[in-house]
Amino acid sequence: MSDRTMPAADTLSPGSPAATGAPHIDAGDAGYSKDLKSRHINMIAIGGAIGTGLFLGAGGRLAGAGPSLAIAYAVCGVFAFFVVRALGELVLYRPSSGAFVSYAREFMGEKGAYTAGWLYFLNWSTTAVADITAAATYAHFWAMFSDVPQWILALIALAVVLTANLISVKYFGEMEFWFAIIKVAALVIFMCVGIFLVVTQAEVGGHTPGLATITDSGGIFPTGMLPMLMVVQGVVFAYASVELCGVAAGETKNPEKIMPKAINSIMWRVGLFYVGSVVLLALLLPYTSYSADQSPFVTVFDKLGIPGTAGIMNLVVLTAALSSLNSGLYSTGRILRSMAMAGSAPKFTARMNKGQVPYGGILLTAAFGVLGVGLNYVMPGEAFEIVLNLASIGILGTWGMIMLCSLLFWTRSKEGKVARPSYRLPWAPYTQIVTLVFLASVLGLMWWGGGVGRTTVNCLPLIAALLVGGWFAVRKRVGVLAAAQPRD
Repeated sequence: MSDRTMPAADTLSPGSPAATGAPHIDAGDAGYSKDLKSRHINMIAIGGAIGTGLFLGAGGRLAGAGPSLAIAYAVCGVFAFFVVRALGELVLYRPSSGAFVSYAREFMGEKGAYTAGWLYFLNWSTTAVADITAAATYAHFWAMFSDVPQWILALIALAVVLTANLISVKYFGEMEFWFAIIKVAALVIFMCVGIFLVVTQAEVGGHTPGLATITDSGGIFPTGMLPMLMVVQGVVFAYASVELCGVAAGETKNPEKIMPKAINSIMWRVGLFYVGSVVLLALLLPYTSYSADQSPFVTVFDKLGIPGTAGIMNLVVLTAALSSLNSGLYSTGRILRSMAMAGSAPKFTARMNKGQVPYGGILLTAAFGVLGVGLNYVMPGEAFEIVLNLASIGILGTWGMIMLCSLLFWTRSKEGKVARPSYRLPWAPYTQIVTLVFLASVLGLMWWGGGVGRTTVNCLPLIAALLVGGWFAVRKRVGVLAAAQPRD
């Protein structure tokens, strides 16, 4: 069997692994260290839920949709939680560094794993471009970098994070731990300051914060409901890293104890940091005060006029961009190795260094980051928006594959072929179906909105053609490797 999954009940022999309950084995899981600790996983989960999409993207979306952006964040946050909860159930069933690619292989066959893996690569290779673009944009805040071309700053950001990512998973975990600490601390400080300003009615840039800021500027929907719907695809991008903790589970010793706590905490973090931050931003300044060119948090501190605070906040959002880039290189390295071991990714992406890091896959993602440096050179003003839409396609595809795997896992559990862990996605299978409908709706909204979003959706036939062509190029090797694997 090419997907090396459990055969039909009527074909089981008494001594077969499937008959004896042997678990699915992914060759790509071999060779990793188990150096990620509970604090790493918890902070990776936080870092995955707080990234560039909030720190940079919220400015432009708030300017376009007004305070209703908080509603978009809340709705998308619920579905992001469903996705990561579904992945968490699969992780508790069988931890794997290949994550959803490994589960797609088990429940959908090699074609499913191939599709899931390359959609994920599309997500993170384009997100890497968004991250280095964001890092370069942030750096321009300081006068010392204002004359440095954006593409040079983007290249420096990529080089620094790539070097750090190639050392070992332990260093990655430590970097993400402290990156997340910085992001959370910054948001907590912002929220404390924001609440204080709202309660005391202290002026912010000549404006008195409070509910009047919203009501006097057109209410919750100052430009109508349509703009809120149109920013949903960008909001989905903001949650793009929530699945990262599922990938990291393959390199921790006690995922069954660590993962449920980390995943369950994502929901309140979404409510507190995303929705709470946007509500405060809307209360502090009219939505027209924000723009896509500057982090909204920097805008607020800039308006306060306190020396150095805007620079510190800008340093924090720069950290968020570098953290996201670091996470993308980490996760794609593991996913590509899982695929390479099955034959559906280039052979060199399976290679590991002495630090037990799959450097081949990391370098491939970094190579696409270099293309992003070129994009920043050619069109620095539009680079972020272009890659944002492409990344959103990858995210929608990845989340869709996770929910499909979860749905198939639920189906097999009903057939008695697998056993669900005690930690489960609630309300299955309706949760998976509703989430899949939501993801399809987001795709429809992207097309309906016109502009870059419609152009991106129109590229779907090209993406599908590339996937089909790629499959025909690798299917022979996939078949040979699958035949060589022991059946389970």
